[in-house]
Amino acid sequence: MGSTRRTFLQTKPGFVPGYFQKWWSVPHCFTMLTAAAVMMSSAWTATFTDKMPMLPTCPASPNCVSSDSIDDHAIAAFQFVGPAENAWRAAKEALLSLPRTKIVTESEHALRAESTSAIFRFVDDVEFELRPKQGIIAVRSASRVGYSDLGANRRRIESIRAVYDRLMARK
Repeated sequence: MGSTRRTFLQTKPGFVPGYFQKWWSVPHCFTMLTAAAVMMSSAWTATFTDKMPMLPTCPASPNCVSSDSIDDHAIAAFQFVGPAENAWRAAKEALLSLPRTKIVTESEHALRAESTSAIFRFVDDVEFELRPKQGIIAVRSASRVGYSDLGANRRRIESIRAVYDRLMARK
């Protein structure tokens, strides 16, 4: 008796109707699954990119605050109404009003700055991300070393917020 080549779905008789058996080969299933994955990832990107946090998550240690966090690390994002460019300009000006702070990388919708402490010269990272569709500037401030910052990052963001709010009130 000659051997008959069967696909993995044809191993049980009657599993796939005769007409569809030629379409249920392994390469065809792989192609269909790949196409479905591509379509779903495109839909996911279009739907959720503006809602998903882009700032790095805070570590378990208490030396970080982020507007994308929902736990003890949470802090409110900077809100704005009106042109996003004005808010972004005010946020950068407020950030640079802090002593020993410099912007190290900047793009159209994100920036990263370094803030150095006065006494021990610890360097902390401050990050802003403009999210115009949500009307916010997401913020994050984190210590690079140590476990506790004794609230320094939270105080830093709140002092930037105070300057930002004053600048936005003038515009």
